Amino acid sequence: MMDTTINTDLDTATVTQNADATQALIDWTLDILQTGLSTFDAAREIATRLGAHRRGAICEVMFWAPELLEHRVAEDDIFIEVLDIMGEAALSRSRQTLTFRRSRVPVARLDAWCMAAIDGMRAGTRDHVGSFYALTWRDAENQWHRIFDPLSASLPFGPFAPAEFYDVDAMQAARADKDYYAALPEGAVHKFGPPTNILQIHVPTATASMSLAGLARHFATLGERVRQGVELSPADRIFMGYDAVQLLPVEPTTVYEAGPDFWTEIEETDSSVVVDIRRPDTTNWGYDVVITGMAAVNPSLLESDRPDELVDLAAVLHNFPGGPKKLILDVVFGHSDNQGLRGLSHHYFAGPNMYGQNLNYRNPVVRAILLEMQRRKVNFGADGVRVDGAQDFKWWDADAQMLRHDDEYLQEMADVVQDVAGREFRPWFVFEDGRPWPDEDWELSSDYRAVIENQRDDDVFQWGPLTFAHNTPFLYTFWLSKFWRIQEITRNGASWISGCANHDTLRRGTQINPKLNINTRLGDTRMEILGKAYDHAAAQMLTYVAFPGVPMDFLNAMARASWGFIRNQDDVYGVKVVAEEAISLNWQVDAYTYSEPGNFRRLKDLGFADRDMLGRFFVILPALVEATDYDLDVMAKLLNDVDPPLDGPTPYDATALKQVARAWMDDMHDYCNVARYVDNLGDAHTDYMLKLREFRAARPWLRANHGPGDVFDYHTPVNGTVAFRCLRHGPDGEQVFMIAHLEGKPIFDIDPTALPLPGLDGGGWHVALRAPSIGSDYLGGPITLHDSMAVLYTRTRSSG
Repeated sequence: MMDTTINTDLDTATVTQNADATQALIDWTLDILQTGLSTFDAAREIATRLGAHRRGAICEVMFWAPELLEHRVAEDDIFIEVLDIMGEAALSRSRQTLTFRRSRVPVARLDAWCMAAIDGMRAGTRDHVGSFYALTWRDAENQWHRIFDPLSASLPFGPFAPAEFYDVDAMQAARADKDYYAALPEGAVHKFGPPTNILQIHVPTATASMSLAGLARHFATLGERVRQGVELSPADRIFMGYDAVQLLPVEPTTVYEAGPDFWTEIEETDSSVVVDIRRPDTTNWGYDVVITGMAAVNPSLLESDRPDELVDLAAVLHNFPGGPKKLILDVVFGHSDNQGLRGLSHHYFAGPNMYGQNLNYRNPVVRAILLEMQRRKVNFGADGVRVDGAQDFKWWDADAQMLRHDDEYLQEMADVVQDVAGREFRPWFVFEDGRPWPDEDWELSSDYRAVIENQRDDDVFQWGPLTFAHNTPFLYTFWLSKFWRIQEITRNGASWISGCANHDTLRRGTQINPKLNINTRLGDTRMEILGKAYDHAAAQMLTYVAFPGVPMDFLNAMARASWGFIRNQDDVYGVKVVAEEAISLNWQVDAYTYSEPGNFRRLKDLGFADRDMLGRFFVILPALVEATDYDLDVMAKLLNDVDPPLDGPTPYDATALKQVARAWMDDMHDYCNVARYVDNLGDAHTDYMLKLREFRAARPWLRANHGPGDVFDYHTPVNGTVAFRCLRHGPDGEQVFMIAHLEGKPIFDIDPTALPLPGLDGGGWHVALRAPSIGSDYLGGPITLHDSMAVLYTRTRSSG
């Protein structure tokens, strides 16, 4: 870990405007605006210079601030505020008081564009902290107001604090994967294609370090073990066999709704400001973005508070021995949390929605800025982009009086050209789009092809039906009820992401009422049932052999680690959110795991000494949310009247309920960390799963849709069993056949390769892989298949 302790004795040079360079910036901007370009095209050019950029010894700073025109703020009242730390500072400290020297540099304004070229600002690097900055303006009452930079490169104190002027060019120049980019074809813009498969990772729960730096070290360690031929452990295997890693969003997310802020000013003069600094420590699953700061990295994920950590991870993946692993970034531009209103003007928003705010894609400057945010983020080193909630990109058609999907914007996202290490490229794109979701009939009516059919590129992907839908593979009849969707996958899934376990589906699984018809053959306890359902030997065989497209696995599911809706920033609705999550206690926590000393320490400190105490509270809480229409005071009174009395922070009041909610979120975040589970992974099971991934990687033809000679069906008569059979034909005469028992009663004494399926006869089949529960002594012939068993056979037939 890099110690960012610095001694910041200030240079004698003052921070001032460079008049000539500022005039050159004005002239450049004016030239762009007057070249006859459309407003959008001009804004896209100008957006490349928004924010703070190093030009030799000068820092160019540029903002788009239409709100200043609305407030009729005079140019002489607008400044770039530059803040330089005085004395020693360490960004890794949890809390400190820092004194900043304040300089206010006058700007030049051209309509809504405010700019200044500044001498004396220090650029941040991996080893040094730079100057901080914001746009500031003075009102008629002599009060000062700040506008934060939405396109900043470094936000050590979060999205609602001054940004750090960062030397992005130096960060790019030092990256360790230049050879990876040098190997790309020269000349035309390179287009990255799809990987073989994807490992989806939530950075804070992926390793014990909970940081991007820790994840990079983990992959570097794995790489060294591969390089030296060390036998992989089960904990190693769950990260292996993938040629792409997809991170859940790494953008800045919401901050604590009720405080404390990470930046609190406690004393100020015209020339200095004293700030109470708290190191960002929020926990979030990644999707509660505020839009401002999307080009930067969430400081809560940074061990060193240096954005270089994301570049380092990309480099470790690109340099992985045996072949590079692609990095895919999950970006959220379909909505903003309401906290986004705190950091951006109303021009960025088009009104409220179920997540917070719609974005104003029809404003050409906002549209250009959003695309520029995306470009800068991908330049950290991503090879692919997953677009969250693409069906939410909409605009209001005033003529037709209806909402329309902004497919043109989705195309513009896919058309953005990146430039890293001297090579231009366009990343591979995946869109999560379930339109007409959220219509009531979306599960029936969505074809998961709306974006694919509207994009110019033929390698654009969407999430497929079993990946997008709220699947529950541990409920009886799930697999047979989804047969029609599975048939769609076999016929049309070449451009779909497949697989049942991802951040959405696993969380939805924890919300199921345990009184429903649960497949108890999966395990003796609910925890075993949930874990096996999303890390299922037969389901993975189905995904990796029968399904076309690109399989994706979620790390927490592969580790059989817990998962949920993780967000500790809520104040107003935090108790309601936890009440909705309370049912997951039934699936993910038993008395023993709760009792372990490292688990649920905050809830224990509040008085929930054992799981039964918490479980009783969680049974009552959701009912009271409903009965009182979420009135915390009434809820607290009713909780205090329960007989026998409840445990916890009694007597309850609104504050105590919020304490319980926060403790649950923080404890669950710790409880979901994969490092807590890897010691319990099975050697045979993880070896089987890795071999499945390797089988797929060795046969790229499996990504294609089923051909006319391929067969997919289920075993009949059903007789209480769901077993899928699939025969596929590859090049050079290779054939693969699998049978996978997904749920239900055993099938006794069946000889899979003797089944009456077209093209299966003729013999010559060899067992290539079997589920661990079958045993290595099975080499073919009759077998009794139980729930979760699967067998994979191969043979080669001469073309003659």
